[in-house]
Amino acid sequence: MRSAKLDQVCAAAVDLARSAVTEVDAAEVGAHLDAVAEGERLVTHYFACEMPGYRGWRWAVTVTRVSRSKHVTVCDTVLLPGPDALLAPGWVPWQDRLQPGDLGVGDLLLTPADDDRLVPGYTLSDDPAVDDVAWELGLGRPRVMSKEGREETAQRWYDGDHGPDAAISTAAPSAARCVSCGFYLPLAGSLRQSFGVCGNMFAPDDGRAVSSDHGCGAHSEALAESASPADELPTVYDDGEVESVDD
Repeated sequence: MRSAKLDQVCAAAVDLARSAVTEVDAAEVGAHLDAVAEGERLVTHYFACEMPGYRGWRWAVTVTRVSRSKHVTVCDTVLLPGPDALLAPGWVPWQDRLQPGDLGVGDLLLTPADDDRLVPGYTLSDDPAVDDVAWELGLGRPRVMSKEGREETAQRWYDGDHGPDAAISTAAPSAARCVSCGFYLPLAGSLRQSFGVCGNMFAPDDGRAVSSDHGCGAHSEALAESASPADELPTVYDDGEVESVDD
Protein backbone atom coordinates (compact mmCIF):
# COMPACT_ATOMS: atom_id res chain seq x y z
CA MET A 1 0.00 0.00 0.00
CA ARG A 2 1.16 3.51 -0.77
CA SER A 3 1.69 5.81 2.20
CA ALA A 4 -0.97 8.45 2.66
CA LYS A 5 -0.26 11.87 1.18
CA LEU A 6 0.03 14.66 3.70
CA ASP A 7 -2.96 16.98 3.42
CA GLN A 8 -1.57 20.52 3.44
CA VAL A 9 -4.72 22.12 4.87
CA CYS A 10 -4.77 19.74 7.84
CA ALA A 11 -1.00 20.00 8.24
CA ALA A 12 -1.29 23.79 8.53
CA ALA A 13 -3.84 23.56 11.37
CA VAL A 14 -1.13 23.59 14.07
CA ASP A 15 -2.82 26.27 16.21
CA LEU A 16 -6.13 24.38 16.12
CA ALA A 17 -4.39 21.19 17.25
CA ARG A 18 -2.56 23.02 20.04
CA SER A 19 -5.75 24.61 21.34
CA ALA A 20 -7.37 21.16 21.49
CA VAL A 21 -4.69 20.07 23.96
CA THR A 22 -4.95 23.15 26.16
CA GLU A 23 -8.71 22.68 26.38
CA VAL A 24 -8.30 19.13 27.63
CA ASP A 25 -5.37 19.68 29.98
CA ALA A 26 -4.11 22.87 31.54
CA ALA A 27 -0.52 21.65 31.36
CA GLU A 28 1.91 23.47 29.16
CA VAL A 29 2.26 22.18 25.61
CA GLY A 30 5.74 22.24 24.14
CA ALA A 31 6.98 22.75 20.62
CA HIS A 32 5.29 21.30 17.58
CA LEU A 33 7.28 18.19 16.67
CA ASP A 34 5.75 16.71 13.55
CA ALA A 35 2.68 16.29 11.35
CA VAL A 36 2.06 12.75 10.11
CA ALA A 37 -0.45 11.67 7.48
CA GLU A 38 -2.70 8.92 8.84
CA GLY A 39 -4.97 8.66 5.80
CA GLU A 40 -6.73 10.77 3.19
CA ARG A 41 -7.27 14.24 4.69
CA LEU A 42 -6.33 12.81 8.11
CA VAL A 43 -3.27 14.24 9.90
CA THR A 44 -1.86 13.79 13.42
CA HIS A 45 0.06 16.66 14.99
CA TYR A 46 2.64 15.88 17.68
CA PHE A 47 3.59 18.33 20.44
CA ALA A 48 6.19 17.97 23.16
CA CYS A 49 4.77 17.34 26.63
CA GLU A 50 6.16 19.63 29.32
CA MET A 51 4.47 18.01 32.32
CA PRO A 52 6.85 16.80 35.08
CA GLY A 53 7.32 13.04 35.04
CA TYR A 54 6.43 12.69 31.35
CA ARG A 55 9.84 13.07 29.79
CA GLY A 56 9.77 11.99 26.15
CA TRP A 57 5.97 11.86 25.95
CA ARG A 58 4.07 13.63 23.18
CA TRP A 59 0.64 15.11 22.75
CA ALA A 60 -1.00 13.67 19.63
CA VAL A 61 -3.91 15.56 18.05
CA THR A 62 -5.59 14.08 14.97
CA VAL A 63 -7.43 16.48 12.67
CA THR A 64 -9.38 16.04 9.46
CA ARG A 65 -11.62 17.83 6.97
CA VAL A 66 -14.33 16.79 4.54
CA SER A 67 -13.71 16.73 0.83
CA ARG A 68 -13.58 20.15 -0.88
CA SER A 69 -13.78 21.94 2.48
CA LYS A 70 -11.16 24.11 4.13
CA HIS A 71 -12.75 23.69 7.58
CA VAL A 72 -10.55 21.48 9.78
CA THR A 73 -11.95 19.70 12.83
CA VAL A 74 -10.35 17.76 15.70
CA CYS A 75 -10.92 14.00 15.82
CA ASP A 76 -8.92 12.90 18.83
CA THR A 77 -6.46 14.10 21.48
CA VAL A 78 -4.21 11.71 23.38
CA LEU A 79 -0.93 11.64 25.27
CA LEU A 80 1.45 9.03 23.83
CA PRO A 81 4.98 7.87 24.74
CA GLY A 82 7.69 8.82 22.28
CA PRO A 83 10.70 6.67 21.37
CA ASP A 84 12.69 8.07 24.33
CA ALA A 85 9.79 8.25 26.77
CA LEU A 86 10.18 7.42 30.44
CA LEU A 87 7.85 4.46 30.97
CA ALA A 88 6.82 2.47 34.00
CA PRO A 89 8.11 -1.12 34.08
CA GLY A 90 5.83 -3.68 32.50
CA TRP A 91 3.48 -5.56 34.78
CA VAL A 92 4.86 -8.88 36.00
CA PRO A 93 2.51 -11.34 37.75
CA TRP A 94 3.43 -11.98 41.37
CA GLN A 95 4.25 -15.64 40.76
CA ASP A 96 6.83 -14.56 38.16
CA ARG A 97 8.43 -11.77 40.17
CA LEU A 98 8.63 -13.67 43.47
CA GLN A 99 12.26 -14.36 44.37
CA PRO A 100 13.86 -16.69 46.91
CA GLY A 101 14.01 -14.99 50.28
CA ASP A 102 10.97 -12.76 49.68
CA LEU A 103 8.79 -14.75 52.08
CA GLY A 104 8.83 -13.10 55.49
CA VAL A 105 7.53 -13.89 58.95
CA GLY A 106 3.74 -14.23 58.85
CA ASP A 107 3.57 -14.31 55.02
CA LEU A 108 1.53 -17.03 53.33
CA LEU A 109 2.66 -18.38 49.95
CA LEU A 110 -0.04 -20.34 48.14
CA THR A 111 1.20 -23.27 46.07
CA PRO A 112 -0.77 -23.85 42.82
CA ALA A 113 -2.69 -27.10 42.57
CA ASP A 114 -0.98 -27.85 39.24
CA ASP A 115 2.57 -27.07 40.40
CA ASP A 116 4.91 -29.18 38.26
CA ARG A 117 7.30 -29.57 41.18
CA LEU A 118 4.77 -31.67 43.12
CA VAL A 119 2.84 -34.87 42.53
CA PRO A 120 0.08 -36.50 44.62
CA GLY A 121 1.40 -38.46 47.56
CA TYR A 122 -0.33 -41.69 46.53
CA THR A 123 1.87 -41.81 43.42
CA LEU A 124 4.89 -41.84 45.70
CA SER A 125 7.88 -39.62 45.05
CA ASP A 126 9.59 -41.64 42.30
CA ASP A 127 12.55 -41.84 44.67
CA PRO A 128 12.97 -45.47 45.80
CA ALA A 129 15.08 -44.62 48.85
CA VAL A 130 12.37 -42.34 50.19
CA ASP A 131 9.39 -44.44 49.10
CA ASP A 132 10.62 -47.59 50.84
CA VAL A 133 11.00 -45.87 54.19
CA ALA A 134 7.71 -43.98 53.91
CA TRP A 135 5.84 -47.14 52.96
CA GLU A 136 7.40 -49.15 55.79
CA LEU A 137 6.59 -46.57 58.44
CA GLY A 138 3.13 -45.81 57.12
CA LEU A 139 3.96 -42.18 56.54
CA GLY A 140 2.28 -40.15 53.84
CA ARG A 141 1.85 -36.61 52.60
CA PRO A 142 -0.82 -35.13 50.32
CA ARG A 143 1.86 -34.18 47.79
CA VAL A 144 5.52 -35.00 47.37
CA MET A 145 8.24 -33.57 45.20
CA SER A 146 8.22 -34.78 41.62
CA LYS A 147 11.28 -35.90 39.67
CA GLU A 148 11.18 -32.61 37.75
CA GLY A 149 11.00 -30.70 41.03
CA ARG A 150 14.03 -32.48 42.45
CA GLU A 151 16.03 -31.94 39.27
CA GLU A 152 15.17 -28.24 39.26
CA THR A 153 16.14 -27.95 42.92
CA ALA A 154 19.42 -29.79 42.41
CA GLN A 155 20.37 -27.56 39.48
CA ARG A 156 19.48 -24.40 41.43
CA TRP A 157 21.56 -25.48 44.42
CA TYR A 158 24.46 -26.55 42.23
CA ASP A 159 24.54 -23.23 40.36
CA GLY A 160 24.03 -21.13 43.50
CA ASP A 161 26.21 -19.90 46.35
CA HIS A 162 26.62 -23.40 47.80
CA GLY A 163 27.88 -25.13 44.68
CA PRO A 164 31.41 -25.71 43.35
CA ASP A 165 31.61 -22.36 41.52
CA ALA A 166 30.88 -20.21 44.59
CA ALA A 167 33.61 -17.71 45.43
CA ILE A 168 34.36 -19.31 48.80
CA SER A 169 34.63 -22.72 47.13
CA THR A 170 37.02 -21.67 44.38
CA ALA A 171 39.20 -19.87 46.94
CA ALA A 172 39.46 -22.96 49.16
CA PRO A 173 42.20 -25.59 48.68
CA SER A 174 41.36 -28.07 45.93
CA ALA A 175 41.35 -30.93 48.43
CA ALA A 176 38.97 -29.17 50.82
CA ARG A 177 35.77 -30.57 49.29
CA CYS A 178 32.63 -31.19 51.32
CA VAL A 179 32.40 -34.86 50.32
CA SER A 180 35.56 -35.59 52.34
CA CYS A 181 34.68 -33.32 55.27
CA GLY A 182 33.68 -34.82 58.60
CA PHE A 183 31.01 -32.16 59.06
CA TYR A 184 29.25 -33.12 55.80
CA LEU A 185 25.85 -34.74 56.42
CA PRO A 186 24.57 -36.42 53.22
CA LEU A 187 20.90 -36.01 52.28
CA ALA A 188 18.54 -38.94 51.92
CA GLY A 189 17.22 -40.30 48.66
CA SER A 190 18.52 -39.59 45.19
CA LEU A 191 19.91 -36.19 46.23
CA ARG A 192 22.32 -38.01 48.53
CA GLN A 193 24.68 -38.59 45.62
CA SER A 194 25.41 -34.90 45.16
CA PHE A 195 24.21 -32.96 48.19
CA GLY A 196 24.43 -32.81 51.95
CA VAL A 197 24.09 -30.36 54.82
CA CYS A 198 27.00 -28.59 56.46
CA GLY A 199 27.17 -29.20 60.21
CA ASN A 200 30.19 -27.06 61.07
CA MET A 201 29.09 -24.21 63.30
CA PHE A 202 32.12 -22.16 62.24
CA ALA A 203 31.55 -22.60 58.50
CA PRO A 204 29.57 -19.97 56.54
CA ASP A 205 27.37 -22.75 55.10
CA ASP A 206 26.38 -24.20 58.48
CA GLY A 207 22.85 -25.60 58.28
CA ARG A 208 22.66 -25.21 54.50
CA ALA A 209 22.54 -27.73 51.67
CA VAL A 210 25.88 -27.84 49.84
CA SER A 211 27.07 -29.81 46.85
CA SER A 212 29.55 -32.61 47.47
CA ASP A 213 32.19 -30.74 45.44
CA HIS A 214 31.63 -27.47 47.30
CA GLY A 215 34.37 -26.41 49.68
CA CYS A 216 35.58 -23.86 52.20
CA GLY A 217 38.42 -23.18 54.58
CA ALA A 218 36.60 -24.83 57.51
CA HIS A 219 37.17 -28.36 56.17
CA SER A 220 37.59 -30.93 58.94
CA GLU A 221 40.91 -32.14 57.54
CA ALA A 222 42.42 -28.69 57.13
CA LEU A 223 44.57 -29.30 60.20
CA ALA A 224 47.20 -26.80 61.18
CA GLU A 225 50.57 -28.10 62.22
CA SER A 226 51.09 -27.60 65.92
CA ALA A 227 53.84 -25.11 66.61
CA SER A 228 56.81 -26.34 68.62
CA PRO A 229 56.83 -24.85 72.12
CA ALA A 230 59.38 -22.13 72.79
CA ASP A 231 62.21 -22.96 75.14
CA GLU A 232 61.78 -21.36 78.55
CA LEU A 233 64.79 -19.28 79.48
CA PRO A 234 66.19 -19.48 83.04
CA THR A 235 65.48 -16.63 85.43
CA VAL A 236 68.43 -14.26 85.78
CA TYR A 237 68.96 -12.25 88.93
CA ASP A 238 71.09 -9.10 88.85
CA ASP A 239 72.56 -8.86 92.34
CA GLY A 240 75.40 -6.58 91.35
CA GLU A 241 73.81 -3.72 93.20
CA VAL A 242 72.10 -3.93 96.59
CA GLU A 243 69.54 -1.35 97.60
CA SER A 244 69.24 -0.71 101.33
CA VAL A 245 65.73 -0.74 102.69
CA ASP A 246 64.91 0.59 106.13
CA ASP A 247 62.90 -1.72 108.35
